[in-house]
Amino acid sequence: MKDRTALVTPILLAACLIITVNFAIRGAFGVFQIPIAEEFGWPRAEFSMAIAIQNLFWGIGQPIFGAIAEKIGDRKAIFFGAVLYAAGLVLSAFATTPFAIQSLEVLVGLGIAGTGFGVILAIVARSASDEHRSMALAMTTAAGSLGQVFGAPLAEWMLSFLPWQTVFLVFAAAILGVLFALPFMRAPVLSKTEIEESMGTVLSRAFRDPSYAMIFMGFFSCGYQLGFIVAHFPALVTEMCGPILPGSTLHALGVTTTSALGAVAISVIGLANIVGTLMAGWLGQRYPKKYLLASIYAARTIIGAVFILSPITPMSVILFSVFMGSLWLATVPLTSGLVGYLFGLRYMGTLYGFVFLSHQLGSFLGIWLGGRLYDATGDYTLVWWLGLAVGAFSALVHLPIREEKRGLPQAA
Repeated sequence: MKDRTALVTPILLAACLIITVNFAIRGAFGVFQIPIAEEFGWPRAEFSMAIAIQNLFWGIGQPIFGAIAEKIGDRKAIFFGAVLYAAGLVLSAFATTPFAIQSLEVLVGLGIAGTGFGVILAIVARSASDEHRSMALAMTTAAGSLGQVFGAPLAEWMLSFLPWQTVFLVFAAAILGVLFALPFMRAPVLSKTEIEESMGTVLSRAFRDPSYAMIFMGFFSCGYQLGFIVAHFPALVTEMCGPILPGSTLHALGVTTTSALGAVAISVIGLANIVGTLMAGWLGQRYPKKYLLASIYAARTIIGAVFILSPITPMSVILFSVFMGSLWLATVPLTSGLVGYLFGLRYMGTLYGFVFLSHQLGSFLGIWLGGRLYDATGDYTLVWWLGLAVGAFSALVHLPIREEKRGLPQAA
């Protein structure tokens, strides 16, 4: 980038495009929960396991693709990720057994990692000036929410006249289409000191640091909550929400079933998070990130408790989606920015990748438990309360973090 003082740049625009398509597809998987289970007569836990495996390998792949990007090139990592993502979607369209679709979600998860936050945010961070870095990370993260805005409703709309297998093929073509943005994904060269410092040195310094361990543990609940909601909230709304009454605002807008409301809820979450994430980026340039993260997790816990303790109605679903959405991915620019601030930008992709692995372990657990406990109890109440408990833990574990730069004097 020739002008790092500018906020909106070709790199940022290309990054936003890739993240938008990535999250549009990933965020739509919960919409397939009921159609696939009904077609094959599977228990809810089977497709839940497929999405859980997808999220687990997204997490496993994140530090791997971060290291690939930092060793052989960012664009090569993104290309490889897009190919894996598309291959997983295409092959999943022909799967007819739980084992087959669960196995193929390994490819999808790795593909999400290669075209996701770990690689993309590291490029954006290195491309932005110190002044704009927090907001640039927030804008890229908000682009993921933009994808979520239309991803689930688009899938729901296509499912009204196409089989789910065809929708998977359309999504595969979409993720390959982002490769046209690759020529713009060229981050500037870092300082000589940063280049010379080895990955082993930086990783060793981080792994011995208690603050890095606390960031790792704290991100677990974010994954649990987001993974559960993306995979199960549409089904929860379909089955537990009161009816949409004729004459209501939602009914007048064409949302006439709780199934449609579930897809709309995911979209509303994404829409609200565009504002919430940009606000988090703005605040992250002015206040300690650890206190902002603790506040976000505490607020999520309160919002989730109020929702599940109240009657679930169309209005409460929309209100929950707005409030939770404003906090949805607000943790990402703050967490990634905190990692870059503490340990420098040279290996930020790998370091954030390991932290994101914790996020995806939580996501795996939230998705898998969602299906397992639903089959055991007949609803989602218990797994919801478990999510609130880990959220409260994350609010507390961020407080002792020592927010001071380590090693290289590179801001983030």
